[in-house]
Amino acid sequence: MKTQKVILVTGASKGFGLEIAKTALANGDKVIATVRSKAAELAASLNNNPNLLVVNMDVTNEAQVKAAVEEGVAHFGTIDVLINNAGYGMVTAIEEATDAETKAQYATNVFGLLNVTRAVLPYLRAQRSGHIINISSLFGYGAYPGWALYGSTKFAVEGISKGLALELAPLGIKVTSAAPGLFSTEFLSAESYSAGKNIIEDYAATVGPMRAGADQLHGNQPGDPKKLAQVLVNLAHHENPPLHLPIGKDAVGMFKANSEKVNKEVDQWLEVSTGTDHDHIVAN
Repeated sequence: MKTQKVILVTGASKGFGLEIAKTALANGDKVIATVRSKAAELAASLNNNPNLLVVNMDVTNEAQVKAAVEEGVAHFGTIDVLINNAGYGMVTAIEEATDAETKAQYATNVFGLLNVTRAVLPYLRAQRSGHIINISSLFGYGAYPGWALYGSTKFAVEGISKGLALELAPLGIKVTSAAPGLFSTEFLSAESYSAGKNIIEDYAATVGPMRAGADQLHGNQPGDPKKLAQVLVNLAHHENPPLHLPIGKDAVGMFKANSEKVNKEVDQWLEVSTGTDHDHIVAN
């Protein structure tokens, strides 16, 4: 088994991405870290590690993505692991969000992820090995008022990951959807998440507490991002990684509670749900 991996991580300027890059380098791996700007500054902050290549890349710019991936492969010779981490959150009621705000959220969190995945996959297919780790969220498994639009992008990531896993399994490529709970990163800082510009008073009771709570929760999240980074770097070296990996007690709790709720509802409405076949099929 290859002990040193070449790991491409997007959104590496801060938060999970930065911690993943640091942890992978400390582990002896090679890292292609992408940032939207100031690549030289990040490289310098990581002591210009010879196992590190920092590349300026906006995930929403397909030409930049293709060029960055090509540069990474030219530099290190291959890519073994892709960690699709770039993304941002938005607090808003679904009705409040403008068309532009909604499209921008999907452009980064979904279409950006697809841009990077499409650029990397030809190299993984050629070597018949690799691992794609998509950073989802507990919001991608259970809905919260105010975070539902953001959560819908992570539901998309979950669906994309499931489909990729089926399509890529015969080619020796693994896929994991990693769903963190709340971790003490900059995600909830005013500089990192977006607040919808429109506010409709009818949503004060549901979305209002989320607007206020985001700032109050920032800095008090239970998860340690360094520990999450170690989990993901370890996962990058695992021979049989899971398709779904909730990370954090809150994420595990959400996964289990949501599964139980759905199963209960399916059972409650089972007769209605299963009573729709043609009569001749029912008779048989």
